Amino acid sequence: MTVSGKESIKNLLGQIPFTAELYWLVRQRGKPIQSRFSLKHLQAAMPELWQQTQKLHANAKPGRNVFIFATLHYWIEHATLVGMALAAQGHKVTLGYLPFAEWQSEINRFDLRRQNAYAAKVLSQAAPFVEAVSFLPSRKNYKPLPDSIRHLVELVSEYDTQYTLQMEDIDRDSDVYKLRYERNQDAARMALSYLQANRPDVVIVPNGTIQELGVVYRTARFLKIPVVTYEFGDQRQRIWLAQNGEVMRQETDGLWRARQDLPLTEAQFDRLRNLFVARQRATLVENFARLWQDTPARGGAQARSELGLDDRPVVLLATNVLGDSLTLGRQVFSKSMAEWITRTVQYFFERPDVQLVVRIHPGEVLTHGVSMADVVRNVSPKLPEHIRLIGPKDPVNTYDLVEVADLGLVYTTTVGLEMAMSGVPVIVAGQTHYRGRGFTIDPDSWVNYFKLMGSLLENPESHRLERSQVERAWQYAYRFFFEFPRPFPWHLVRMWDDYKNRDLQAVLSPEGLATYDSTFRYLVGEPLDWKNVSE
Repeated sequence: MTVSGKESIKNLLGQIPFTAELYWLVRQRGKPIQSRFSLKHLQAAMPELWQQTQKLHANAKPGRNVFIFATLHYWIEHATLVGMALAAQGHKVTLGYLPFAEWQSEINRFDLRRQNAYAAKVLSQAAPFVEAVSFLPSRKNYKPLPDSIRHLVELVSEYDTQYTLQMEDIDRDSDVYKLRYERNQDAARMALSYLQANRPDVVIVPNGTIQELGVVYRTARFLKIPVVTYEFGDQRQRIWLAQNGEVMRQETDGLWRARQDLPLTEAQFDRLRNLFVARQRATLVENFARLWQDTPARGGAQARSELGLDDRPVVLLATNVLGDSLTLGRQVFSKSMAEWITRTVQYFFERPDVQLVVRIHPGEVLTHGVSMADVVRNVSPKLPEHIRLIGPKDPVNTYDLVEVADLGLVYTTTVGLEMAMSGVPVIVAGQTHYRGRGFTIDPDSWVNYFKLMGSLLENPESHRLERSQVERAWQYAYRFFFEFPRPFPWHLVRMWDDYKNRDLQAVLSPEGLATYDSTFRYLVGEPLDWKNVSE
């Protein structure tokens, strides 16, 4: 029988009640169906986790009614762990879940129901502390969506398609968009129905921008239910939080309002300086688990010599990775990041008096979509001598380029912040978290963009940032890197190693709560207190 024939039969069987569940029980004896959807680590940890939750819950005061939503096995495991921690503190926790192993691939109804049965079995072990509710759609939930929700589903589906294909111009007739729209629409129906009937005090959702996670976040906001979104960066034992916002937008307004007038201590300057030096030297520092460069810095003079740069002003354009959650929906005056790059390169074609260096993000080596290098080459297959293109694999350290730059151009990359820390004037074209903080140039239209750029290039040296602006950039960088991420015991990556080192009992002990208590309170909706944050 052909694969398509098997899939057709499975889709048919998937419509018959109890067939998939019985098959899973009899043939697979409660085990995973040999797919990427595995909750084995959660299952192994659950007996101890349950016992510790029971012990702690017995002495906890009643808390809030909390609803957590997750899809994909790793987020489900993490959300369950978070849910048990909240239940141990007295909160009433419900976990809504979708048993998908992949967000971009089709799965027949029969296998999906088998995965659902498996997930339900594993998650039932969290009862009575965490009640698991499957969000697989049923016929009774197939009601028309309000137009406002439908538009949100379309938006998230566009983000999903951009994220999956790593391209900005998407086709709504593509298979990926159709798949994402169908799943997001189902999630919206389930979320709307469930949250209207079981209105919680707070909804907790990982990410909150893409996939069904983004749909549930937006549905809760539509219903005016408080929502907390969370994600993880490259720091161990740290979590990003946003209340009634998408955490991937990294909105730091509240933090900056509360702490912008607090001068940095010498110890804080040293700590940030060590981070900056580590980035330059391509080494690790503190609890950061990622290298930002493959090539250590060798100095601006060396970079200038190797790239053949002369005495003409140097403009550094640093790109983002296309499709990253940090770039989705960040347009200010351009239709897309690609359009911004295209029109900028076209502008410099007519400016041989200036040298443009386009630095493609090193992270592109891990992607499969459209490269920003291709966007540049599409302007012209042969670039003029005053435009240099640095590919993601080229052995060039970005910070050497910062050293020689007279002007920086960025979309949302953090390199823009770091250029400002070095005194380089920076024009920000996208909606990034450090835009409008007093040390960047923030045009809101194409006319303004090109006018500002032309003015700056008349005499770049006269536009170097003032000392007060550089200090402000350093102060903001410290707040962003060290205060915006809150202490949290279990990072999504290597969460079970983290749990072995810091189990529930240790985290919720008086010593553990001295570090993590405020984060747990923020997770269930207590307003973030940026005035009194600890590092």
